[in-house]
Amino acid sequence: MSKAGPPHGANAHEGLNPAAPNLPARIVAGQRAAASGGGKSGAAREAANVAAISIWPTKAIGQQIVPFLHGFTMQVLPAIDSTNSELMRRARVGQRDPVLLVAEQQTAGRGRLGRHWHSDGPPAAGGAIPAQGKGSGAGSLTFSLALPLAPNDWSGLSLAVGVSLVRSLHPELRLKWPNDIWLDDRKLAGILIETASFGENRFAVIGIGINILPRAGEGLSTPPASLQEVLPELDAPAVLLRVAPALVQALLLFETQGFAPFKAAFKTRDMLYGRAIILSDGTTGDAAGVNGTGALMVHTSSGMKAITSAEVSVRPVGA
Repeated sequence: MSKAGPPHGANAHEGLNPAAPNLPARIVAGQRAAASGGGKSGAAREAANVAAISIWPTKAIGQQIVPFLHGFTMQVLPAIDSTNSELMRRARVGQRDPVLLVAEQQTAGRGRLGRHWHSDGPPAAGGAIPAQGKGSGAGSLTFSLALPLAPNDWSGLSLAVGVSLVRSLHPELRLKWPNDIWLDDRKLAGILIETASFGENRFAVIGIGINILPRAGEGLSTPPASLQEVLPELDAPAVLLRVAPALVQALLLFETQGFAPFKAAFKTRDMLYGRAIILSDGTTGDAAGVNGTGALMVHTSSGMKAITSAEVSVRPVGA
């Protein structure tokens, strides 16, 4: 979910340091954002970039996160290819401090199994922008959180991230194994987790895309849901403020205790539990929840199977 070079040079702007309001912090406004600037002059793009980042609650988010995640910064880009891709590029050149990277538009967002994540664009007919969100230009919220992470067992991480998100948002939201958030049997949000090793250290990038406003469903087997259906008063910046601090806390808890603290909460939001499902390899059965490591348990004609492969796609029968 992202693209650009190191946060420096003419396209980096001084903003409020999330850790300390009186100290300057670098809030990137789009080194690769020329794609969103069209034929505008450099000065015009610069002004647009400053306006874009001013609506995001960088100070409030930083004040909640920095006490638990030292060295944390938040950056906002008007447009990028993929925030996940960008943070991995930065990590490969040594930039591995914790960072939350937000893109108001992604041109090549990615989902699980190589699927494309549709980011931003105009809302579907009837999709009104919340009053406080006018100017945010966000039909969706797309961001990635990158940080060093060293759990004893990585199993169940995407489920823990999902639990954190739904807890922060709305009780009607449900979790679809292994990395989707659904509302009324329609996809609302997706999670893409990537990791890389650098020496003895492991670096994780957690990418999240959430539909804020209604979106057209052409070409999709199931029309997407939008957060506006249950939280019409929230725009993308307000949603980010709700989910980001809690997500950091969840990741730090996962690092020390694994999936165990999230298992019960996942069960209460598990949209597949007890339903007939079909796997991408043609296997059918009844979903029976997840085990202690987050594997999907499926009762098939040949017995109970634990599904762990990230390459397996799962959907309810008839969906």
